[in-house]
This record gives sequence, C-alpha cells and structure tokens, in this order.
Amino acid sequence: DADLVVEAVFEDLGLKQRLFRELDAVARPGAILATNTSGLDIDAIAAVTGRPQDVVGAHFFSPAQVMRLLEVVQAAATAPDVVATLMGLATRIGKVGVLARVYPGFIGNAMFRCYHRQAHFMVEEGALPHEVDGALTAFGYAMGIFAVHDLAGNDVGYATRKAQIATRDPALRWSDLILTLTEQGRLGQKAGKGWYRYAPGSRRPERDAALEAFLVGESARLGFTRRAIGEEEILERCLYAMVNEGALILEEGIAQRAGDIDLVWLNGYGWPAWTGGIMYWADHEGLGKIVSGLEQYGLPVAPLLRKLASEGGKFSD
Repeated sequence: DADLVVEAVFEDLGLKQRLFRELDAVARPGAILATNTSGLDIDAIAAVTGRPQDVVGAHFFSPAQVMRLLEVVQAAATAPDVVATLMGLATRIGKVGVLARVYPGFIGNAMFRCYHRQAHFMVEEGALPHEVDGALTAFGYAMGIFAVHDLAGNDVGYATRKAQIATRDPALRWSDLILTLTEQGRLGQKAGKGWYRYAPGSRRPERDAALEAFLVGESARLGFTRRAIGEEEILERCLYAMVNEGALILEEGIAQRAGDIDLVWLNGYGWPAWTGGIMYWADHEGLGKIVSGLEQYGLPVAPLLRKLASEGGKFSD
C-alpha cells in the first residue's frame, strides 16, 4: 500500500535487480520505486520491472539522518511527475534535492573519484598521507581524504573494486593501494590502523612508520622515484581534476547547472562553504589557470572547460 519504497541494500547490481523484481510484483500500481544506489546504472535496475517510469534514484548521503544532500537521479524512462515528487519530498523532509542523470557516480561520486585517484597517485609518487591531508585541511576541509578513508573503513567497497579490476581500461592509470591495505588488515579506525595508526580508544590519526615504509616499497615496485610534493601541487591536482569532471558532467547534461554541482559538494562532501562551492570557486580561481594546471600535470581537459577558458567565460554563465 506504500506510495514510495526506497531500497538501500548494498552496491551489487544483481542484488538490486532481484529486489526490484520482487518490489514490482508487490507494490501497488503507481507506487514510486526508488534506489539509494550511489552510482550503479539505474536504467539497468528499471529494466527488470514492468514499470520503468516509476523507478528513480534517491541517493541519500551517509549518515542519511544527518547529511542534507539527496541526489534525485532521473533514469531514461523516469516519468516527470516521479521526479517532481522526489524533489518535493526532499524539501518536505529537510533535505537539499539536486537533480542528476544516470552516469557512473552521478554528480558527487563521479567527481569524488577524481579527487580520490589524484590523492592516491601522489602517495605513490612521493607524498605521505598526512601531507596530502594537511594540504586539504589547510584549504578548508574538516578532514583529509586518508583520514576519511580510515573513518569509513578501507574495506568499504572492497568487493566492488576487486571485481572491477578485470574490466578496467588498461590504457588508464589505476591505484590499488586501498585494496592492499584492506588485505593487510589495515581497515582504519576500527582496526586501530589504516593510513594512520590509532591508540586504543582514540580516533586521533597518528603517523605510522610501518605504513610509510610500505608506501616507499610500493613506489619502488611501481617504478616511481619518490619526490617531495608540495601543498600547491596537492591542491591543484585534487581540485582541478574534480573541476574538470564537473565540466564533463555539465557538458553531458548530467547536472543542469554549475550551481547544482556546488550544492552537491557543499551539502554532501564537506566542501568549504565560504568558497561558494567547487564550480563557483573554479570561476574565481580562473579557468585559464585550471586548464594550464591540468596540462602541466598531464591531466585531461574537458572541451567545455577549454572553451570557457579560451573565451574568458565562467561556469556560472
């Protein structure tokens, strides 16, 4: 008899499809079937039902009772009234609803993936976790990315990451450090060790000589001569890579406007609020500077970002 069902099982497409087949059989006609997936293909979930027009993404950010962001993800067949209902519901329950389209990671996690990759690459090249985190907290984040990994648990997403190895593009660079740490039992705070070590009963991250020695060995194994990486490079590689992904997301119509991307990062990822949001910050950082930085570090430049930079435009335009 429910008007709306929100599924929140773990991130396994087969499991979600099996559940949606069952929901399709028992939910009343016209009921909205929402998935809390953080990045799976909602079209593939909707396809197993006889009512794809009623299937929608409702990505609540964790912990859902605290975080304000709700990504409402419109799949190919999702009816407009279903989208409107979810956006209205977000307001009624005190959330900030942002509309997105189907895309790996939608808006937030697609950009977070770029941030994550650059941070891990720099640790392979010569930075240490506390140096990366120090640059990020100096910028205004409450926690650096490696401290966040330890808080959440390095084993979160392990099975998914492991399964993706077989289908990864061999032309791209990948980092498997977080998989290795998980296999070593370095799960984070709950294990007393991860990217940092933790005294019994303490949540305060402390440098771990054993972890740092492991990183030195991994760099050698991967063929990197470790080098000092300064705060400026850490910030530019992490933040510029995210801005570039944001440009792709706008270009492909995954987000409707740059301001929506800002809302995602302000309400779901702890982006420093006084900067106005990531795309607003990028406009003021200077899109030409960001393009030059991406090129300097050998990173791709989205066509929209390059176009705006060459024309003296802004994302807010």
